[in-house]
Amino acid sequence: MRERVRRVVESRRFQRLIIVVILINAATLGLETSPWVLARYGIELHLVDHVALYVFVAELLAKGYVYRLRFLRDPWNVFDTLIIGFSFLPTAGGLSVLRALRVLRALRLISVVPSLRRVVAALLSAVPGMTSIVVLLGLVLYVAAVMGTKLYGAAAPEYFGDLPTSLFTLFQVMTGDGWSDITRDLMDTHPSAWAYFVVFVLVCTFVVLNLFIAVVVSAMEEESREERKAERKDDAAVLAEVAALRAEIQGLRQALADRVPS
Repeated sequence: MRERVRRVVESRRFQRLIIVVILINAATLGLETSPWVLARYGIELHLVDHVALYVFVAELLAKGYVYRLRFLRDPWNVFDTLIIGFSFLPTAGGLSVLRALRVLRALRLISVVPSLRRVVAALLSAVPGMTSIVVLLGLVLYVAAVMGTKLYGAAAPEYFGDLPTSLFTLFQVMTGDGWSDITRDLMDTHPSAWAYFVVFVLVCTFVVLNLFIAVVVSAMEEESREERKAERKDDAAVLAEVAALRAEIQGLRQALADRVPS
């Protein structure tokens, strides 16, 4: 029985069914944000939502039945369990805001689709390499914010009035959101302010942020190499088994040939 359930759970058809249920559930949760749709089809949407939840629970129970303790050793199974667990939190009274956590079920698509799992694994493996870059970015932001507060605090208090305001302004400039407008406002009283912003944008946007991209790309390439190595090991193991089977069959044939009288 357990072997039969395992074949069903690990089959491609079952995985595709779960993907379809996740997409349908995500769509219904999005439709619930429309007051008109909710007023007209609210009962149907809630029914679909509950059916999807029962399907997810049945899937987790089937996996737990098949894998037993190995179920908890897989981080993706723990991730799925936590996501589904949020759906059973009480939503009455002051905890009604927890109903919004149901949309987290859409994140289950990450654990179901192998390509998404590889991307997330690569991002997680890149976190240690990002630490030094985050420290560098924070240091550059702090130094630039202190300079901006001292240089332009009196002229533009709405942008550089104090250190927190300067940090927020520079973060906005780093994202490229309206930094030219801020620069032009300051240039009315400080014509050389453009140099300060140009240097900051060059350092943060074109250097530090590109370092983040480089670390992530490097981690994804490393993840791809590890996956290819694992696939080659699996292929080598399969070929070794095939070779052993062929040798065994050949030995049996030879033994039968020796037993048959000439």
